[in-house]
Amino acid sequence: MSSRLEASGLYKVFGRRPDEAVERLRQGADREELRADGATAAVIDASFTVEPGEIFVVMGLSGSGKSTLLRMLNGLLEPTAGHVSFDGENLTALGDRELRQVRARKISMVFQHFALFPHRSVLENAAYGLSVQGVPRREREARAAQALALCGLAGWEKSWPDELSGGMQQRVGLARALATDAELLLMDESFSALDPLIRRDMQDQLLQLQKTLRKTIVFITHDLNEAMRLGDRIAVMRDGRIVQNGTAEDILIRPANDYVASFIQDVDRSRVLTASAVMDTDVRGDEGRCGCETATPDTPFADLCAISARLTHPVTVLDAKGAPVGVVRRQRLVGFLGDEQGTPVACDSPRDKGEDKVVSRA
Repeated sequence: MSSRLEASGLYKVFGRRPDEAVERLRQGADREELRADGATAAVIDASFTVEPGEIFVVMGLSGSGKSTLLRMLNGLLEPTAGHVSFDGENLTALGDRELRQVRARKISMVFQHFALFPHRSVLENAAYGLSVQGVPRREREARAAQALALCGLAGWEKSWPDELSGGMQQRVGLARALATDAELLLMDESFSALDPLIRRDMQDQLLQLQKTLRKTIVFITHDLNEAMRLGDRIAVMRDGRIVQNGTAEDILIRPANDYVASFIQDVDRSRVLTASAVMDTDVRGDEGRCGCETATPDTPFADLCAISARLTHPVTVLDAKGAPVGVVRRQRLVGFLGDEQGTPVACDSPRDKGEDKVVSRA
């Protein structure tokens, strides 16, 4: 199965002589050198793939280049160098008219600030993308109503946007994107303007919809906890570059550098890690035995801790066929929780004199 979306060697430089700036970046120049000459490197050599049905999260602080990167994915910004392919089609090579067709039918965007039309009803807002496509009124209203129902807004079709809460307005924006049946959803800080409780509700809504619809989604956020909760994979950006790309567990266990390690320092590991991340496949003696309580590779970390507390031996991890694939030792669970100062730690699999080796990630 080929990747649905591919970004290859993307650069975006604003200001003077952008092509020359790209060549300087390729030769080792940094952003500060370019800025002194009147050029701003927003995205530098970004490459990644997004698989069908995957939520791919791009995370970074303000100014890291994540929103600029997102706008290159659907042609709202033209890359200075590199290309973007969607379902094997090079979007970077398309003209303006072809790009508008792609955005109208294949790629939808959900914005941070709702972008609803105040003079249109909820139903009309949800149907807007379909009206751009030229879908007949009866069909577009039916499809928009169906999308609103999926987003928990059945019965609100005739309301006006200013009659809705912020969370409900964002659901209308999500319904508008879903109504077009676009194959790719681009979500730019879509929940960051919401209150914390409403934001979590929207995260729940998105995850629930994804179980049914299996859309391909690129989600932009500056919030690591949101990234960890939503992302099948996460790309961490800093100063225009992707500094790490992997699953939440990859990033927690193997931060690529000190910058990423500082990000994950305060993450609640018990909400992210599973048995597959912490189990030891180097099983000794009878540690692989199946006791009365076992785990599976996707058993949540908190459940593992509860099981381990009831046992006098390591927790056995079984695959879908019931065969042992590893064990989780209590020392390893303690190591992943961190020390009393809150410093993230991880445990290496190799044995050292028969004991778990704990390695600081400070």
